[in-house]
Amino acid sequence: MSPDAEPAASVGPHRPRARVQAAQRAAIRAVGKPWGAQSLHPWNVSVIAPGEPIGELWFDPAGGAPDQSDLLLKLLFTEQILSVQVHPDDDFARALGLPNGKSEAWYVLSARPGSRVAIGLTTRLSQPELRAAVLDGSIANLIAWREVVAGDVVNVPAGTIHAIGPGIVIAEIQQRSDATFRLFDFGRQRELHLDHALAIADAGPLPDQAPILALDTIRTVLVVSDAFVLERLNLPPFSRYRLTVNREGWILAVAGSVGVDDVHLDIAQAAYLCATSTILATGAVPCVVLFAYPGPSLVVGAELEENSP
Repeated sequence: MSPDAEPAASVGPHRPRARVQAAQRAAIRAVGKPWGAQSLHPWNVSVIAPGEPIGELWFDPAGGAPDQSDLLLKLLFTEQILSVQVHPDDDFARALGLPNGKSEAWYVLSARPGSRVAIGLTTRLSQPELRAAVLDGSIANLIAWREVVAGDVVNVPAGTIHAIGPGIVIAEIQQRSDATFRLFDFGRQRELHLDHALAIADAGPLPDQAPILALDTIRTVLVVSDAFVLERLNLPPFSRYRLTVNREGWILAVAGSVGVDDVHLDIAQAAYLCATSTILATGAVPCVVLFAYPGPSLVVGAELEENSP
């Protein structure tokens, strides 16, 4: 990978979309979850949870059908432990009549001390052993928990057994799919999907994840996969930075504020890019954004320019 890599190419089937010439402020959908939060402060003060707690905020292209995009950007707010679950890969999903599978990656925005996520198992199990562990509940002690802090990155390929503990706010980029097969739900009476989950689960420890790669002082590549690339951009004060995508891209402000063409983003606000060249501009305060787009190739970033006050 290098800063001179070719722009992200189309990989596999993708959804047709209208060509857009400028960034759009992403629309927000609140999704209730039993493990979610009643208050999203300070990440969002406009969305209120009068009934069921809000577990996720989904960002969608404004004014268009959500399924026009190949990727889904969302925020997760956990006040209880999530289910132990697994997502299918593309082949398994399509065999079920779904358009694609679901690989995802997490960027931890905040975490209370001692907060944990579980990725993979502590030891490899056979399929009968995994089934038995699910049925007797011992799966809860076999998943590999790790503590997380703000700024941690976790890649969760399709087939990875995983769970998320309470007290965490996560920015997630994923293939646009809601295909989730629950293995264990910690006493909640929701449907489990044991047969499908056992068919696709990698019932062992997670392989070592690829290291984070700093391309320059601005761009850090966090995750690269066939489905998406996730980067962190550290933009200094009074700067302009050009990005070009030939399919789609997502910008999420995680610290400070940034202008994305004519769209102003504060913390936890997002913009959608589609087949466009975009200028990111900062004011007097530095800004950190997440930048996600279809993989596996890196997009081209232009040189940093001074943006005089």
